Amino acid sequence: MATAVLCQICHLWLLSNYGDGEAIRRGARKRRISKLAREALAVLKRNSAACGRLGIDIGPDAVKLVELSTSRRGREVRGHDVAPLPRGAVHEGRIHDETAVLETLSGALARAGVRVQCASVAVPAEASIIKTLPLPAALNEEELEWRLRLDSDQHIPFPFPQVAFDFQSLGPLDDDADQQAVLLVACHRQVVEQRAELLRRAGLRPVAVDIETFAMERALTRLAPARPPTDDTCALLDIGREAGTFHVLHRGRAVYRQDIPLPWPEGEPIETGASAWQSADVEALASQLARALQLHASAGLSPPVGLLWLSGSISGLRQLADDLSEAMALRVVMADPLRPLACHAGVDDEALRQVSPSLLVACGLALRGDT
Repeated sequence: MATAVLCQICHLWLLSNYGDGEAIRRGARKRRISKLAREALAVLKRNSAACGRLGIDIGPDAVKLVELSTSRRGREVRGHDVAPLPRGAVHEGRIHDETAVLETLSGALARAGVRVQCASVAVPAEASIIKTLPLPAALNEEELEWRLRLDSDQHIPFPFPQVAFDFQSLGPLDDDADQQAVLLVACHRQVVEQRAELLRRAGLRPVAVDIETFAMERALTRLAPARPPTDDTCALLDIGREAGTFHVLHRGRAVYRQDIPLPWPEGEPIETGASAWQSADVEALASQLARALQLHASAGLSPPVGLLWLSGSISGLRQLADDLSEAMALRVVMADPLRPLACHAGVDDEALRQVSPSLLVACGLALRGDT
């Protein structure tokens, strides 16, 4: 039943674990939704709690997955895999070759020995709209939803019937107690449903569709070593096959995002990353990052960045971190979200450490049900 009504409730579960999910789940319970959708939402939550934690990241370069479980030692990694996708199978946040993605996902599940069915997947940030809006503090959940629907054409650049959306009140504004900050997230309903359907065709049960940015935040704030205090500002550079994405996080939340061109020739295989990082390439990338930091600073969104994490699937990432640190006079470290976790007896610890920097989003998704 739950899968059959995903379309009806996707605006409720799109962001059901942002900020640990409690505020949105409380808000969702107050909304006037149909009895069928309410029952389906309850089924999804029961399944999420009863099953293991499986996070699946369908990116432009690869399908990446992490399965977490709980033992006497605490959280542990029970399975993982990184499976490259054919070029063009996923582009600009859209899945263009469902057959290739399904085959890649099925192979990754088999190699990882995944034993659970409940899974979380993410919508890419570039396919979503994320805004913080000032609205009257007197509006309750139902009134906020009505107001957002009424003003949807001002905030969402596509027809509202095609939208999957959710929102959360973040509390009163610091400088105006009569106004509240409301987080609004929306994307094309087709993007949400396509990912949920792919999981179902792979024999999984989709329990949530998150946003990649929120999954990244969750992994960094809960697991990543060498993280600064929560009131500090840090950055993340995620390096993909053809481009990098630069994020700035303040108090555990992403406040800035920018695409970063990579200094290797277009189309160069991702596996050649180790040989590609010559001194000129490092200097070029350092220059791109310096400009991104300047743009962030000029926007006045948060204090200066004091730490840069690197993540991605390329080889030579550790050496790149050292070289960038020297070139930029900035602390640069590997984003290793799985480092604090134990490994299940069937997991090769050394192999996991090699791919851990590429599993940031998948790990954040697997942590959705964590308490």
